[in-house]
Amino acid sequence: MSLLVLGSIALDTVKTPVEERLELFGGTASYATISASFFTRSHLVAIIGDDFPKEYLEDFKQRNIDLSGLQIVPGKTFRWSGEYFNNMNNRKTHSTDLNVFANFTPTLPKAYRELPFILLANIGPDLQLHVLDQLQAPRFVIADTMNLWINIARADLVKLCKRIDLLSINDSEARELTEENNLIKAGALLRAMGPQYVVIKKGEHGCYLFGPDQFFSCPAYPLENIKDPTGAGDAFAGGLAGYLASHSNDSNSKKPVDFETLQQAVVYGSIMASFTVESFGPDRLRSVKQEEIEERWQAFKKLSAF
Repeated sequence: MSLLVLGSIALDTVKTPVEERLELFGGTASYATISASFFTRSHLVAIIGDDFPKEYLEDFKQRNIDLSGLQIVPGKTFRWSGEYFNNMNNRKTHSTDLNVFANFTPTLPKAYRELPFILLANIGPDLQLHVLDQLQAPRFVIADTMNLWINIARADLVKLCKRIDLLSINDSEARELTEENNLIKAGALLRAMGPQYVVIKKGEHGCYLFGPDQFFSCPAYPLENIKDPTGAGDAFAGGLAGYLASHSNDSNSKKPVDFETLQQAVVYGSIMASFTVESFGPDRLRSVKQEEIEERWQAFKKLSAF
């Protein structure tokens, strides 16, 4: 089944202890749709300025990503600049220039409104809610978020949680939103806010998946060289959502996905994230071959076997 992806498209400037790259292909929707494209067709909802490089638009088109919901308006594309330190979990934002994104009001094309699987990538919860209001009868809605929205838009985020099926959030954000330090307890508290399923991402330590009566701990793929963590969480969400959309139950079923399929989706999300961090921007993700994905799937099976 097809997947709707809402998010941002940006040009990122990233600095690490060893290198700096300027104006990289970035944004939550970019990483998510590229990742999802390995599993299903995505329908993009985002905004860019008329300065956005045409080569990146061509990349979307070559992946059969539907751009009917992409707004291209006069002005500059959203730009972000940040720096990572020796501990790649620590990041400092130097600048955020919203530009055309400041006036973004996502309006869904008619064909988008009936799409069954929805990924609300990391973006303001007011925009996520606005898109939900335009959908007719989505079968499964996934939402990603971050600490910024917890701090400045908590009320909207709480409203959002009541209307989604799966929440993707990292460990520090889960602790902040629930005010609970223990992640197992935090997962239960997040589920009590509305979503049937919760994924808590723990970076290099993998992630937890919480269901009504089930729990799954997924390891991270072991990597020796990490160049840029930017977009890893978005690629994770895209891989997870893309896999679910392509492996969902029959449309007549009252249950779109089962827990076993969710477990597999979490692993594929982790695989896509592992490719992402191997390069600056999404370059490695863009060049991945299907056989490489399957090789890491087999590696994950060995990692979790005993």
